[in-house]
Amino acid sequence: MKKAILLFPGQGSQFEGMGKDIYENFPEAKKIYDLADEKLGDSVSALSFEGGDRLNLTENTQPAILTHSIAVWEIIKGFGFEVVAAAGHSLGEYSALTAAESLSFEDAVGAVRNRGRFMQEAVPEGVGGMAAILNLSPEKIEEICNSESIKGHVSVANYNSPDQTVVTGKMKELDEVIALCEEAGAKRCVKLPVSAPFHSPLIKPAAENMNTYLKDITFNDPKFPVYRNVDVKASDRGEEYKLKLVEQVTGSVRWVETIETLAKIDHDFALEIGPGKVLMGLGRKICRDMKIIPVSDTNSINKLQEMIK
Repeated sequence: MKKAILLFPGQGSQFEGMGKDIYENFPEAKKIYDLADEKLGDSVSALSFEGGDRLNLTENTQPAILTHSIAVWEIIKGFGFEVVAAAGHSLGEYSALTAAESLSFEDAVGAVRNRGRFMQEAVPEGVGGMAAILNLSPEKIEEICNSESIKGHVSVANYNSPDQTVVTGKMKELDEVIALCEEAGAKRCVKLPVSAPFHSPLIKPAAENMNTYLKDITFNDPKFPVYRNVDVKASDRGEEYKLKLVEQVTGSVRWVETIETLAKIDHDFALEIGPGKVLMGLGRKICRDMKIIPVSDTNSINKLQEMIK
């Protein structure tokens, strides 16, 4: 039996129309979208298929991506491969835990809707932001973030690949970090179109609200190891993930270390399950030998099934 690693994307992978074809072609997918609509009292399917700008609101983006990812998973999970490990990028960690049956889908989609709201409400719009720094070492970026005038105001949000690090924090100091990174030789610095400084200590109120919300949710022991963003560790005890999901709100996403760790596990391929191909692109820069296959629509699902036969 083929051995697979599961990877689940986070915010930024969404696009209008995602999931529409699998909703129309697979009853398993339609069931997941219907469950999401019922749980949230909102049409995740309408948001995903024709939501326009509403899809990019954080509280809508997060449940839409999770729903798409789990809809795909429900279709492919019986294809005849063994899952040896999983991980998700930020929001995607909830998808990974759902696939591992640690979280029920209904609990997960409710949690990420509230996670999106809490993150959006934690900081007034315009106070903070994020920027991707390209082709400058993470060590140099950390050094700049720890300089006297910036320390405590800007930090690293995502270690995405060896040549892409995302910083997060207060807007004034963020501009200063961008200027210093450019001066230090960064190929490019790009402000991201986000409305809050995600994965920053600035959104601590969101972490506190998630801590309260998750207390009432049951986390079962996962069916396979799920490697966490904040410490790149897996646990066989579901309850241990609660605290780490809270820490994840303000902590860094250590994606480079995550992929390096997963690549050492015996496997035949990794599957990027959900919208887009962001994780495949990052994975190629981290570990060229790791085969990552995006699975998001009817065509890619059929190709996967043929490959595994």
